[in-house]
Amino acid sequence: MTDIAFRSAEASDAEAIARLHVAVWRRTYRDLAPADAFATLDEPYRLKRWQEKLAHPQPDQLVLLAESVGRLVGIGAAGAPSEEAFDSRGEIKFLYVDGEFKRQGIGRRLLKRLALHLSAHRYPGAALSVVEGNHAAAAFYEALGARVIGRHVDAGPIWRSQNIIMAWDGFDELIQ
Repeated sequence: MTDIAFRSAEASDAEAIARLHVAVWRRTYRDLAPADAFATLDEPYRLKRWQEKLAHPQPDQLVLLAESVGRLVGIGAAGAPSEEAFDSRGEIKFLYVDGEFKRQGIGRRLLKRLALHLSAHRYPGAALSVVEGNHAAAAFYEALGARVIGRHVDAGPIWRSQNIIMAWDGFDELIQ
């Protein structure tokens, strides 16, 4: 396994985050998202959003980076819930790993750190949304003990995706 370093994101990381976000998002959603989403949700669009997110953090926000020899290979973010259906659980907002680095435990390690963060902020558990049809992500979270607790439509900036809501009622399975 490659040595991976984890650290909190800084404003100067926005460009690298946007680049990785777009690359992983496009690979993941190539058969799920409409063409106009691909045309609009490009690096300049994501860069602006990440710059805003890092400059103006939301309540309890943590953005984590995973790096290998100075190269960004993973992104994770967590914070206060954005959906009522998440109830009082903290939200895992983003979890993206570079395709070249999948199956090396990076996603699991990012998720563990995000869970520790949410636990420290006294959330009773964690929840996240998975686009319907993203079977690999759903299977990953299920393998880590998540269960489906509902569905919602993500209004998104361009694409109103159908999502399943997955949750953990505690953190034991995530922080092992």
